[in-house]
Amino acid sequence: MAKVVILTGAGISAESGIRTFRASDGLWEEHRIMDVATPEGFARDPALVHRFYNARRAAARAAQPNPAHLALAELEAAPGHEVLVVTQNVDDLHERAGSQNVIHMHGSLFGALCHACDHRWPAPEAMQPQDTCPGCGRKATRPDIVWFNEMPYQMDRIIRELEAADLFVSIGTSGNVYPAAGFVQDAAMCGVETLELNLDPSAGSTMFDTSREGPASVLVPEWVRERLGAR
Repeated sequence: MAKVVILTGAGISAESGIRTFRASDGLWEEHRIMDVATPEGFARDPALVHRFYNARRAAARAAQPNPAHLALAELEAAPGHEVLVVTQNVDDLHERAGSQNVIHMHGSLFGALCHACDHRWPAPEAMQPQDTCPGCGRKATRPDIVWFNEMPYQMDRIIRELEAADLFVSIGTSGNVYPAAGFVQDAAMCGVETLELNLDPSAGSTMFDTSREGPASVLVPEWVRERLGAR
């Protein structure tokens, strides 16, 4: 049984039409990241932040999984592979493609969080500052998104899975955002084989054993076919 840990970033969802923070046509040109992706920005203008994530939630619902998402789900379902997808993305395209073993290290657009009592529940289609927490009743609701200067989710489990993996694959990531950018080093220190599939070389591409360049919707299905053909 081959244990494969796969990190996915904005590049895989961009091919489904979901815009990214860091692309030249990305969301950062319309909103300062500090205004919509930090606790301080939320404290200053919660209405703006809710409008921003309501729009992102609607865009994610309208998007469809692309061949890269579908190929990863196919690999997970194939005999002989134990696959964990660790995604930096906050959409649900992996799940809708059929992947079941997914960690959303940066949270999800489809979750709501009370910053007063830490209660979590499915997010409504549109969130507003006056929404109350179903757990404690306070008006302290926010998207269940990990913002800058906050700790990503399930880091202990992710590191354990990396250390026990046979192969670590990074798909569609910039290699600029930590701690995810350091996963290749964590894997390499444990003797894990590493592979990068990216549109362009990432900031850490030289640290991978193998790096391939091209669209995720092309590279990922090709790689999965290779894996399944090698069984």
